[in-house]
Amino acid sequence: MRRALKEYHFDWMLHSTYDAASRLMAGTEKEYAHALRYIPYFSGMLDAVFGIGEPGRYFIKTCAEYLKNIVTARERGRKVAITSFCFSPVIFYAMDITPICLEVMTVFLTFTYRRGSAEFLDFCNEAGFTETSCSSQRGSLGAYLAGIGVDIDMVVTDTPGVCDTNANAFAFAAEWLDRPFFQLDMPPLLKGERYDRYHRDDYRALVAFLEEQTGTRLEAARLAEVLRELQKQDELIGELEEMGRIVPSPLPPAFTLLNYAARFLFAGMKPCTDMLQSMLTMARRNAERGVSGLAGGVERVRGFFCYIDHYTYNMRMWRMSEELGISLQGNILSRNWSIDAPHVKENHMEESAYSIDLTSLDSMIDSVAIMNSRMPMIKSIRGPFDAPDMWLEDTLSLARMYSADFVVYSGTPGCRNTWGMLKPFARETEKAGFPTHIMYSDAFDDRVQSWEATRARFEEFLKVRRILA
Repeated sequence: MRRALKEYHFDWMLHSTYDAASRLMAGTEKEYAHALRYIPYFSGMLDAVFGIGEPGRYFIKTCAEYLKNIVTARERGRKVAITSFCFSPVIFYAMDITPICLEVMTVFLTFTYRRGSAEFLDFCNEAGFTETSCSSQRGSLGAYLAGIGVDIDMVVTDTPGVCDTNANAFAFAAEWLDRPFFQLDMPPLLKGERYDRYHRDDYRALVAFLEEQTGTRLEAARLAEVLRELQKQDELIGELEEMGRIVPSPLPPAFTLLNYAARFLFAGMKPCTDMLQSMLTMARRNAERGVSGLAGGVERVRGFFCYIDHYTYNMRMWRMSEELGISLQGNILSRNWSIDAPHVKENHMEESAYSIDLTSLDSMIDSVAIMNSRMPMIKSIRGPFDAPDMWLEDTLSLARMYSADFVVYSGTPGCRNTWGMLKPFARETEKAGFPTHIMYSDAFDDRVQSWEATRARFEEFLKVRRILA
């Protein structure tokens, strides 16, 4: 890693950037336009986000608040935990622990800086971690391994989608940083009394670990407060998902990103609720007028990303969707497996979903354990792709429900579990009537394939398959 890069504290750098961005819209439009000239490297990202309207401003504000929590954790006397996007942060907030989600921190970086996460990715390799691992963790992990991030108190994760590269990244971090480590395990099957019992017992061991690390007990009243807020969020997400079925969709393409970003950052906390409420207000307004959420106002086609999005610099994937008139109908990350979610009810998947029981501390811990075991990758990619409740079934049911015209796979070269079954998976989605495009880029590292090449291949797919004229 270049010496110059080590001069900048990683978390402070990101917080300063997003905090400044959150203040830009406080002035007039003329002042905002003038300010963009002084931030050429991420003006495209701000235009993409602020162009959404109020929800975009909430998004930047929420990102800034999340990063502020990280840089001020020590002065507020809070422990800091590195964690994963497939680990619900509700238990951390209930115990006043500040979470640092590595994948989210990587996206903060790739959206905002032209240089992306390359040097942090590469430092992980210099430290001895394999270069064939997932870039989503390495993109920010390198900063903490290099000692230019905040001090970490513990590493807490799970085995998301039985993803070995993800799990190994956190195990490596705990060993390198010499910090306490806890990892939840996920059995290969999703549902059934035996598996639910395993999740509950495993999660109780996690609670005991967190109590030991913090020196405080998990309080029922505080956990109930967080879970009540989570229930509000589940209701708002359910309404947004239902509105996504309308043709044209009243949801801007970036709403899928804002949906899961809100939950990864602040599940069970007020900032997430405020952002989701703002999104729903805008979506309802568009629906009442019968207009598309696309900036151009014309929905030409509808696409479903069966895995993750592409997090290239300046949010170019979402800007491309706006330009081409593509309504994005979500991806595996934007799905909520609450028992009241529209796609759960429509496809009779209640046994695969979670519900929140606030009766007692035990019932709440059980609820969070089952919810955590239904986080996006864990739910859909924990066994054979064509097994019940798994990736193919979820993809087809969602693509049909949202009237998708095509399906796209976007991932990273480190996603070995999905690459190992991607070709037969794509054959099945094609058989079901959904033209399927496979991106060979890295969602977090443009050095693998440039965005220009990625976009050219995608547009060629749309043309050859006669999806867009």
